[in-house]
Amino acid sequence: MKKNDFAITPPMGWNSWDCYGASVTEQEVRSNANYMAKNLMKFGWEYIIVDIQWYEPMASGTQYHNLAPLCMDEYGRLIPAVNRFPSSEGGKGFVLLSEYIHSLGLKFGIHLMRGVPRQAVYQNAPIMNSTFTARDAADGFNVCLWNQDMYGMNTEGSSSDHSKLAAQAYYNSLIELYADWGVDYIKVDDLAAPNYRYEEVEMLRKAIDDSGRKIVFSASPGDTPIDAAKHCVENLNLWRVSNDFWDEWRLLYKQFGLMREWNPYMAAGHFPDADMIPIGHLCVRTNAEFNPTRRTRFTKLEQYTMMTLWAMCRSPLMLGCELTDLDEFSLKLITNPEVLKINQNSRDNREHSRHDDCPVWVANGPDSETYLGLFNLKEEAGVVSAIFKELNLTGKKKAIDAWTGEEIGSYEEFIAVCLEPHGSRLIMLV
Repeated sequence: MKKNDFAITPPMGWNSWDCYGASVTEQEVRSNANYMAKNLMKFGWEYIIVDIQWYEPMASGTQYHNLAPLCMDEYGRLIPAVNRFPSSEGGKGFVLLSEYIHSLGLKFGIHLMRGVPRQAVYQNAPIMNSTFTARDAADGFNVCLWNQDMYGMNTEGSSSDHSKLAAQAYYNSLIELYADWGVDYIKVDDLAAPNYRYEEVEMLRKAIDDSGRKIVFSASPGDTPIDAAKHCVENLNLWRVSNDFWDEWRLLYKQFGLMREWNPYMAAGHFPDADMIPIGHLCVRTNAEFNPTRRTRFTKLEQYTMMTLWAMCRSPLMLGCELTDLDEFSLKLITNPEVLKINQNSRDNREHSRHDDCPVWVANGPDSETYLGLFNLKEEAGVVSAIFKELNLTGKKKAIDAWTGEEIGSYEEFIAVCLEPHGSRLIMLV
């Protein structure tokens, strides 16, 4: 099984974090899945991802309860909290929820923290199908800085060292369980930044390959170091380029530079990830002090700019909003066939130029069309242009607004548009 044979286009789906933090329930997952199946699946949206701490019975919002008791099987593997996911009762795990999501024609994913639960180490839980225990695998000094659920793996020494063999055995048992549940996607946290965990990435890659199930492998959070790019390409399907992305202009501005830097490493089966799309109704149940419940703070212009960049750089598309409360503007934003076609099927994507904070991205379409993403990141209006000769374009070209389908006009040597602050234009040349 080769990872680049699946996830050959950027994954498209929904993740529970931006709305529910660590506290999402089974009913909320099912409700969002139902909406996706009815309204979004026909446009290519297909993944439903349950984010962090689905194994913590008392999880609430984005604040973690340090050293809280977690739900775990006898082999130290985390399992769903029954009070939040009632279909998991009796040791069923996520089998029934996964089957339900699959019955809708969708795919199912879960979030993991790297390493082994501290709780499993304290109990010295045996590792399934091995002579090792959780203590053999864990490194008590290798810990996450922002969540205390786990110890990292002991990765010192050669691949034949006792601790490394134990760590691999644990990851094998973990992925085997989740493959049996029907998981199609795993988002593994504390893996890419602040320290990129080369050895644990490889262990998880091996465990996925050995499971025989096509599981998309996503690493977070960013900023993933660019020095790890080759390793990301070889082992991951997607990896975060930034820390959590929210509805703030300064964060969107930053993504332009990051996606330009990571663009050379984007290809079928491996995609730099600009993170979730914070549109619509956010923070239904998170930490009100930092992220109160709200509609996105992005203006409509900024939302077009964000989606245009995500399309042109072929970032994975993961929605963070409450789908059942999606407004008409947001729905149109994420179901535009031409824009999604660029994200899923364009090629040779690149930032062509950036003058005076006005980037120009270019991509080739599957039917010989050329796409231009023109952006104004400044705080005042500005003219953004693209010279056809520099793009190896010859002859007269008809320009069409990719968002509206309206014909703009015919151009032969260059095209120039005046854009409002934070604005953009997505143009198809034919």
